[in-house]
Amino acid sequence: MTELIERFLKIDSFLAPGKALILYGPRRAGKTTLLKSYLDSCGLRYRLETGDDVRIRNLLGSGDLKQILAFAEGFELVAIDEAQQIPDIGMGLKILVDHLPALRIIATGSSSFDLAGAIGEPLTGRKRTLTLFPISQMELKWKFNSYDLRQRLEEYLVYGSYPETVMADGRKEKIELLEELVGSYLLKDVLAMDRIRSSRTLLDLLKLIAFQVGSEVSLNELANQVNLDVKTVSRYLDILEKAFVIVRLGGFSRNLRNEVTSKAKYYFLDNGIRNAIIGQYNLLDSRNDIGALWENFIVAERLKKRSYTGIYGNIYFWRTYDGKEIDYVEERDGGLFGFECKWTMKKKDKPPKKWLESYPGATFELVTPDNYLNFVG
Repeated sequence: MTELIERFLKIDSFLAPGKALILYGPRRAGKTTLLKSYLDSCGLRYRLETGDDVRIRNLLGSGDLKQILAFAEGFELVAIDEAQQIPDIGMGLKILVDHLPALRIIATGSSSFDLAGAIGEPLTGRKRTLTLFPISQMELKWKFNSYDLRQRLEEYLVYGSYPETVMADGRKEKIELLEELVGSYLLKDVLAMDRIRSSRTLLDLLKLIAFQVGSEVSLNELANQVNLDVKTVSRYLDILEKAFVIVRLGGFSRNLRNEVTSKAKYYFLDNGIRNAIIGQYNLLDSRNDIGALWENFIVAERLKKRSYTGIYGNIYFWRTYDGKEIDYVEERDGGLFGFECKWTMKKKDKPPKKWLESYPGATFELVTPDNYLNFVG
């Protein structure tokens, strides 16, 4: 498959004079492609530069009012790709926003753009932020009908949904792309910052998380296994979450005596990345982790849908000390909504009695390959 997948985010719906539009997302998720596609059709006189250019880094990081304004003179739109490479980029963008109120501004950046705190305070009230994820099932629905998506489901569970892997034709090419993503791009931002010295320790930590997808994770156990203190492990996990590698779910409880809240679950934002980290590319008929793959896939796809369509509220898992559990819970609009991810249906798959007793009015739904698009599509 060589043609581009249409993306849900439309830059022109969010871009306006007087505010900088900040487009976040993991490396290789398609930010540059989305930006260039918009610029090709916007009809505005624009200037596109990249933070990889040392001249642009020096200029926009300098705080030199006269030079920065001269840089934008005569343009209706200024776009800065890979803006996370520019020290103090927030101050440079603030100068443009404050002194050129008719100018439209776009800056794209991967995780360290946000982690380094480069734009937060200078652009308070002067920015709008969007996140571009790997391709979602919502977007693939525009290209494939539900039958075709179901036939391709195994591919997404094993190889994930990064644009290049979705568009790659064969198994060999998909695996090569995933290996490159993990080895050359995924951890690049994380290792470049915040006193993280060892890529091996980080990968060891990610492997432990990958083997525990869908299960509660003990920070003490992780710390012991990677020979770090609990505080450092917690910091690493927080960075990996902000870097769009993993996502954390805490335990939901209004009854602390009976319900688990001390541990968390971690999921990967892309199944292919999870499988690449543990070197496991087998197809489903020769795997023993299909349940974990399905749960990870559903949680990641739901997070994409929530971000793109504005579904707000808190997300959790739910478990009692005697082992009753629900994979994924949303607390929104004054209600509680429980979802259990099941690759294979069983007759005994019913809502936990304790859930319905503890939270009258709460709902419960099974998410299976037959109905999952209602939840994530």
